Amino acid sequence: MKDLKHLIYFENLLQEANNDLVKQAKADGKRAIGYTCYFMPEVLLDLPGCFSVRLRAPRCTSPDIATYYMSSRVCHYARSLMERALEGGFNFLDAQMATETCTATCRFQEHLEQKHLDSVQDMRIIDNDDFFCSFTDVPFKNNQISYEHFAEQLRVHVLGELHNHFGIDVSDDAIRAAVEQQNEVSRLMQEIGSYRKLDNPTITGYEYHVIQLCTLACPKYLILPYLRETAEELKTREPDLKKEFRCKVVLAGSENDDPDFTKLVESCGARVVCDRYCYGSVESRQIIELPEGVDPVFAIAKHYLSTSNCPRFMPQDEMRARKKRIADLAKEYHADGVIIASNKFCEYWSYERVIDTVILNRDFGLPVCSIEKEYINSASGQLRTRFQAFVESVEIKHIQEGK
Repeated sequence: MKDLKHLIYFENLLQEANNDLVKQAKADGKRAIGYTCYFMPEVLLDLPGCFSVRLRAPRCTSPDIATYYMSSRVCHYARSLMERALEGGFNFLDAQMATETCTATCRFQEHLEQKHLDSVQDMRIIDNDDFFCSFTDVPFKNNQISYEHFAEQLRVHVLGELHNHFGIDVSDDAIRAAVEQQNEVSRLMQEIGSYRKLDNPTITGYEYHVIQLCTLACPKYLILPYLRETAEELKTREPDLKKEFRCKVVLAGSENDDPDFTKLVESCGARVVCDRYCYGSVESRQIIELPEGVDPVFAIAKHYLSTSNCPRFMPQDEMRARKKRIADLAKEYHADGVIIASNKFCEYWSYERVIDTVILNRDFGLPVCSIEKEYINSASGQLRTRFQAFVESVEIKHIQEGK
């Protein structure tokens, strides 16, 4: 296929957290607000005067110093973020909006927080006099009480902090404007992603992964023009005459902000047509509805709790619904199988991956490849062997079924 016009630019934006668009927004006088989890509503961090940056640690190879502070049994993702922070890679941040969700990233964010206690010497990891860290409690259930509690947490620990520290406009009108901007990003990503449903998709999983990450790591108002151009470009993009893949897969699992991992999967003959993982678009690029007469903060709180497929929701009905969700996505995107990948020492996805491996195959007849990986693809040779074997098993299944 013809190369996408902005792909190289998108790739370059992902080389550093403090990328060119982040620098431009900072030069425009806007505040950079970091976060690590879907449960921190990015839309509330994109109010006028500030912009959201979902933290990544691109090109981090060995988090040795971070391991001293966090232990070798903490997931590589959290340690890599800590390593990059210690290196000064996040000094551009004006605030970090933390969530009481993943324990590992909570530990990372606690290190960022200035304690100002006699018994604890401040490390000043983020070298920014204005920097502060605020923690938000996130419920473990989806019900009315949880929505109300979460909404109040967002009012106090997000909106209140942004207004008190930086004078950010947190009025209902400002929130609605931020939602409108986010929804445009979501509509464009849905349009771009719809081409993955074609018999011969006109966008690769790698390309989509790169674009999706840019929408999370860059100011929305600056990335939108490039998204609009890309969506228009894809309307006339022609697929390769010969399919460059042997099967299609849903890629699911824990945190995944490395497009090279998707490229590795696709180099083995499996086209990634759906991204059901942390940092993917399946949840984060759904339209946020603000019903008339409903408090927008409550509506946003309900949206993020009800759309999440995070394994920290442990009721049996929620767990079963997550398996069916992946099976439904496989059907919607015409996938032949599922790859479930979890990061080593990920406390939530370590058991979710094992359960998915059994249930998706037993109850839904989906071939499943289950892997545990590091944040950095240091074992690419071993992973390649696993993926190649999985692709061959899917092809054999098709032959047996007469497809």
